[in-house]
Amino acid sequence: MRTTAQVLDGTGTPAPADPWEGVDPEELARAARAQFARPVPGIEDMAGYLAAQVADDSHRDVLGPLLDGKDPSGVVVRRGTVLASWGDPAREEMAYSATKSVLSLVAGIAYDDGLLHLDAPVSAAVGLPQFEGAHGRAITWRHLLDQTSQWEGELWSKPTSVDAQSTREGTESAGGPPGEGWAYNDVRVNLAALALTALVRRPLPELLQERIMTPIGASQDWSWHGYDNSVLELDGARLPVVSGGAHWGGGLWISALDLARLGQLCLRGGQWGGRQVVSARWVDELWTPCAVKPEYGLSWWLNDDRTVWPAAPTTGRCARGNGGTHLLWVDPARDLVISSRWGAGPETLLAEVSKAVEPA
Repeated sequence: MRTTAQVLDGTGTPAPADPWEGVDPEELARAARAQFARPVPGIEDMAGYLAAQVADDSHRDVLGPLLDGKDPSGVVVRRGTVLASWGDPAREEMAYSATKSVLSLVAGIAYDDGLLHLDAPVSAAVGLPQFEGAHGRAITWRHLLDQTSQWEGELWSKPTSVDAQSTREGTESAGGPPGEGWAYNDVRVNLAALALTALVRRPLPELLQERIMTPIGASQDWSWHGYDNSVLELDGARLPVVSGGAHWGGGLWISALDLARLGQLCLRGGQWGGRQVVSARWVDELWTPCAVKPEYGLSWWLNDDRTVWPAAPTTGRCARGNGGTHLLWVDPARDLVISSRWGAGPETLLAEVSKAVEPA
């Protein structure tokens, strides 16, 4: 039976075309049921679950708040309309590294306001000690957002060396200049959040709320956290600085439904309800391949060569966290958004849903 639970599309209602056109309803329903049946174990005790994710015992201490997880949840959105859902897609969950993609989306506000120039040195816009010295002065905003800064140091008591992801793929250029090597490093992403906070001179959650979440009609059931010690002293005020992941707690806490709205915003080139919330140019930048890591853009994963998800379409872009158990998939070719939380087998979900939905 065909049902349309909710229209999210920023182009308005009703949807400009039948969202069920080219969709196999039974196959889609099976994919949703199957994803709900693939829970991630242990998430009901987030402290214990998180401890198992951090390889270095010397820096396992959690600095930010934690939110215990529950059953898998998610939605499939086609042409702006929710066609399938599972679990409780309105429940707030920790987003893990999917937070990084939202951080880059917020950076787009500074870009659109003329504050952030992608290929300009960060040090030209903010006076932070982390960007002093020859290496620091060479780091650009692009380097921060596409994870090629190769910055070495300590931030909020966590050194860059503690993140095992930096060496896992062998794409780091030890001691090399910014832009020469790539590494997935939470400490460096936190540095990007610090620099962006200094640039806009206000807490990033306020900016996200005012400029993005309110215009796209998101709920109030989301929050973005930093650490107990992640504070920027600026003009006599103490500004909280959020984290870009959840290795040590914190990060973005958001529902599958609100995450899907962010995906729909990007799918529509930054437009919502006839309003340009984020520039189309910035969305293009988010999805422009990094020179030294072609499957990565500005903190978004690109499946062009099926490197990220071999069984999924090449037309997909995604935000993902915790190995994909947190997933926001955007496929412009199918006018499709998939938002999934705490479901194992994300590649299977992408393959099954994509099979059920013909290209638009």
